[in-house]
Amino acid sequence: MRQLTFASLQVINLEASKDFYTNKLGFEIENAKPQAYVFKYNKGEASFAIRTPLEPIEGKELGIGVAIWFAVDENVDELKEKFVANGVTTIGPIIETPFGRAFHVKDLDGYKLTFLETK
Repeated sequence: MRQLTFASLQVINLEASKDFYTNKLGFEIENAKPQAYVFKYNKGEASFAIRTPLEPIEGKELGIGVAIWFAVDENVDELKEKFVANGVTTIGPIIETPFGRAFHVKDLDGYKLTFLETK
């Protein structure tokens, strides 16, 4: 394998999650279906979807153990401040990684999203 081409996250409340990703994090909707939204970020360089469940998820913690990383062109200090002003819960401080500076947020279903300012 040489590349992950797409990811899809199952969510409990599709409309609430759509609002979180568009209004709080700034992702753009590329495609909408009754059971899913496909997002693009940075002119389509990052593409993923949220969707209604493919299997029963009642009573399950969806995001446990899942981390998705997005490389960004923005300064992570400024991006984190923007997210906090939008009411997004961040997890911990900005950290130094082998790949660059990063910070984490959790979405409504507990998925950990990492925003990385690459070196």
